[in-house]
Amino acid sequence: MTLSKSDFDLIKAAIVEDLAGGEDITSVATIDEKATAKADFTARKSGVIAGIEVAEAVLREVGLTEIKRVKNDGDQVSAGDILLSVSGNTRAILLAERTALNFFSQLSGVATLTSAWVKEVAGTKCQVRDTRKTTPGMRVLEKYAVRMGGGTNHRMNLSDAALIKDNHIAAAGGVVEAFAKVRALYPDSEIEIEVDTLDQLRDVLPQKPDLVLLDNMSPAQCTEAVAIVNGVCKLEASGGISLENARAYAKSGVDYIAIGALTHSAPVFDIGLDLRAE
Repeated sequence: MTLSKSDFDLIKAAIVEDLAGGEDITSVATIDEKATAKADFTARKSGVIAGIEVAEAVLREVGLTEIKRVKNDGDQVSAGDILLSVSGNTRAILLAERTALNFFSQLSGVATLTSAWVKEVAGTKCQVRDTRKTTPGMRVLEKYAVRMGGGTNHRMNLSDAALIKDNHIAAAGGVVEAFAKVRALYPDSEIEIEVDTLDQLRDVLPQKPDLVLLDNMSPAQCTEAVAIVNGVCKLEASGGISLENARAYAKSGVDYIAIGALTHSAPVFDIGLDLRAE
């Protein structure tokens, strides 16, 4: 992963937030300013990691340069595995600790949860896809973590592609009307449209959408939708999907299942920093 300027700005803002214009009063009081140490970022559980480059960037931001990467993003790790090691000024290591862990743990949580979903649909053509339900300011990083977990990304922003949802349809007067308006104004854009019923699917299919989102339909309805479409466009199922029924949706023949939980409900992956004084 190549971090962007906005990623570095986010890292700097996180460190500034932690210091709040002051200093780490606990470390200043207890640790000599010239003291050095070694520390390991260690997995406390099994899962898939993401964000190791972000953790490294946090360490460098506070002046640490002796950094050794042990694992890589996308790796499956076990409890006790060392992921990243750092040597240098002890105060600097502890200043970076929480910010680095916040990023690393959050992104590894997304990757680990995504991996669980991907395993549920293994052996089918269905791909697990994320949404825009991301933490403000962290979309690029969280969508990267989805990829590290084996998932795929939906659009990154509102201008990447059109997604005509129920409120757009209501405002425009129907699925055909909404689709026609988007196609007229943005003839070269990819257009996905949401339908709530199979009748809406039949209505919009002649308009040649790139993708149709089947909203809150059962696996049986998705199977019927696949037969109706017969390869004319791709289908994505969304709503009411859980890890327990993900495989049933995947076996219906849809191309994607859209899972907002990958980013908005991923449990933080437990990573710790173990300090070893030199």
